[in-house]
Formats: sequence, C-alpha cells, structure tokens
Amino acid sequence: MSFHEGVLGTQVCLSLGGRRVERNRETFQNGLTFSSRPVRVQEKIHLRVELCDQHWNGALRLGFTSIPPCSCGPLFPPAMAIPDLTTTYGYWASPVPSSLNMPGAELRFWVTHQGMLMYEAPNRVRYQLLKGVDVRSPLWAIIDVYGQTRAVLLLGSKKKRWNTRRSCSVPPPPSVSLCNFCLGLVIIMFFVVSVYLSYPVERDLVEDCAVCLSLRASVVLPCGHRCLCHCCAGRVTAEFGICPLCRLSIR
Repeated sequence: MSFHEGVLGTQVCLSLGGRRVERNRETFQNGLTFSSRPVRVQEKIHLRVELCDQHWNGALRLGFTSIPPCSCGPLFPPAMAIPDLTTTYGYWASPVPSSLNMPGAELRFWVTHQGMLMYEAPNRVRYQLLKGVDVRSPLWAIIDVYGQTRAVLLLGSKKKRWNTRRSCSVPPPPSVSLCNFCLGLVIIMFFVVSVYLSYPVERDLVEDCAVCLSLRASVVLPCGHRCLCHCCAGRVTAEFGICPLCRLSIR
C-alpha cells in the first residue's frame, strides 16, 4: 500500500515510492492524503510518525471515504479533513490525541464490520474514534497530516486471516483387509450373543422360598425365576397360577 500520488494536499510531497508524506513546515494544513487503493474491512493500516512541529496545535486526523479520491475534481482536496470533508456524507474522520503522536510513534487504524473507526496507540491500547462508517461501498483511507504532525511513513497494512493449516496429518483410510477383519469380528459377536440369549436364564435367583421363607427355593418357574420350594410350588400353581415375583402366568 502507498499514498495516492494523484490526489494530494497542496503543501505535501511524497517520497520513498509513495510511502512517505511530508508537509511544508510553514503551515499546519493542506496536508490531506489518501490511500492508493480501497481498503478492506478489518485491514489495519500501519503508520509511523516521522516529524513533528510542537509550535502547531492539533495532530494527525485519520478516517475513511467511500468516494473515490480521483473523481472529485481539480479543486480537491480541501485544506483540512475536519470540517471540510466530514460535513459531506461519504467522509468519516477523527483527530488523534497529540500526546500519542510523537516522532517514532507507530499506530494502526482500521474500520470494523460494524462501521466503527478503530485506532491502536503505540502502547497497544485500542480506541474507538467514531462509528457510523458505511462499509457497504469500497473505502479509501484518509490521512490528514495536520497540526503538529509533519511527516508520516506508511509501513503497510495487514488483514487478519484464519489459519486453516492442519495441526497433524490426516490418518490414511483403513485397508480392505482390516475392514474385512472387523466385519468378521462383528458377525462372530452377534452369533455368540444370539446363542446365549436363546437359552433360558434364571433371573433374580432367590436363596429361600418366596412364600414360606424357610425352605430353599429349588423350583424354576416358566418365567425363569427360581423362587419356590417343592412344597409351595404346587400350592402357588394351583391356587394363584402366577409367579410371586413377576406376576407372569406359570400354568
């Protein structure tokens, strides 16, 4: 990224391939510059303040515009971003505190998907300068070299990207022989379980007869419960006809 060579304030000049802009020290204004291309949402523009003149008030102004700079006519740009541009829709700019714009200070600014103009100070603290930027159209960056700020170097820009690289390799697909082995093992297990379930199971085994509670339970009922002695089994079958545990018919 570089500054727009065709649209400059009347008191600034470019150098270092369009990456450095310097304003005439005899004035505090007419230092408007723009990015050479549209800036993407969340793309952080990285600047470094090169020169300052402390006898002027105010400092750098940053912002964005949805109006292509090269389409604004021969009298463009005006002397200042604020208020000359910001009174017209399509221009958004905000001043940066003078205390954060000393020579050598590096700063970043960008616009969010919610239309907020964000600023990151040299101490990495982030500020919201303004909101309401229309992100539906292409946006060009506004850098107004104003007041105390006399020279700025454009260090580049960076847009956050998600890392999609895998942390480990993908395991190879299982071989045909392994699949056949697993299938055979499943079939064998199914057969064993089926045979096991085909035999009657004595469930809920009871040590003593559930009726007299004195003799050992030795009779296995059709439902599978062993809960009656020989003496009580005939009586329960004749009089009740149901298992005393599960109430199923035993006749």
